Amino acid sequence: METTVFHNANVLDCTGRDPYHGTVVVAEDRIQAVGPADQVSTPRDAMSVDLGGMTLMPGLIDAHTHLGMVVSDETVSAEDRHPGATYALYVAQRIEECLMSGFTTVRDAGMTDWSFKHAVERGLIPGPRMFVSNAFISQTGGHGDLRHRHDRGPSRPPHRLMPRPAICDGEAQVRHMVREQLRTGADQIKVMAGGGVMSPTDAVDVPQFTVEELAAAAYEAKAVKKYVMAHVFTPEGIINCAQAGVASVEHGTFLDEESAEIMRQHQMYLVPTLSVVGLISQRVDEGGLPDFVAEKLPLVRDSAPEAVRIAMEAGVAIASGSDVYGPNATNRGWEIELKAEIMGPMASIISATRTNAQLLGMQDHLGTLETGKIADLIAVKGNPLEDISVLKDASNVAMVIQAGRVVKDSGRA
Repeated sequence: METTVFHNANVLDCTGRDPYHGTVVVAEDRIQAVGPADQVSTPRDAMSVDLGGMTLMPGLIDAHTHLGMVVSDETVSAEDRHPGATYALYVAQRIEECLMSGFTTVRDAGMTDWSFKHAVERGLIPGPRMFVSNAFISQTGGHGDLRHRHDRGPSRPPHRLMPRPAICDGEAQVRHMVREQLRTGADQIKVMAGGGVMSPTDAVDVPQFTVEELAAAAYEAKAVKKYVMAHVFTPEGIINCAQAGVASVEHGTFLDEESAEIMRQHQMYLVPTLSVVGLISQRVDEGGLPDFVAEKLPLVRDSAPEAVRIAMEAGVAIASGSDVYGPNATNRGWEIELKAEIMGPMASIISATRTNAQLLGMQDHLGTLETGKIADLIAVKGNPLEDISVLKDASNVAMVIQAGRVVKDSGRA
């Protein structure tokens, strides 16, 4: 692969440094040099790409998404909407769409089969670098238990090509289910440590799993140099996760000062997922979701932004995840805009680049534009520090470079 020089760019390197007029040199899959235009030497035979003043920044990372999940209403099942192989084709479209919107890496938070990651790695479909969780780990009647009260049978996935929900109770069953997810390719383990809005039989303001059960999951993941991410809203559940050795809190909607301080002490990450609350609110207003969702939603609608403020004041590392899936996946960049209203544009962008790379253990390879790192870059029309909303529309992402290879070039006029 030849050397490419990207010049005449507004470089936003996401190290915390202010943007500058600069140049990035890419050789094979790595950044060979980066800096102000007058300080970077360009190889004589390199291919030159003039970005015309666009913002050049690291590829975005979504640390909480569900590429394999499809949105269904109460009248049409997922199997009916996407029968057989059409499900796989639908998911492949969502995966490619994610990459084309500037997200070159994702951490999938559950219900996406490992084989989709395998397909991307083999070049069968274009897509972001994927870190998959496989099935949710949930207690009986927990947030990952999708059965309604009248359903006495075993828990089934919404589609036969999705991983079966891992419903378990007690330390021994938790260990077994975690080991099964690891066996089938999980890069991290997703546990449901509290109730949720979209599950039919649990309350949002209760913890789930005991500390001992959570610790069993964390032990099994750590034994193979992996970690646990936990869906949890309540302070009690967050503290349980901290005591158990969980690495990241997903949502953390009811975070308070005490639980935030404990998160800081345990060097845990918060992944707030503000956008999914807005999207669910829209669907409730349109009458497109069950009554149990409408009943739970008011409890979380106003709490999520406050949790981000509390985490900031406590010094908790704030990562970035959209929690979007299905038709809502085009709103992936909205999360960065919503967090920017609280954190400011620079901090919000860094949460979706440098901080997310740290969460994934990929800080030496991804998240910033620095010499030696993997050349995941995006060229954006406009300046996101002045108008953060440009990251919400995929049409503003004019170029996507993944591991040094241009995978999208919609023109630089």
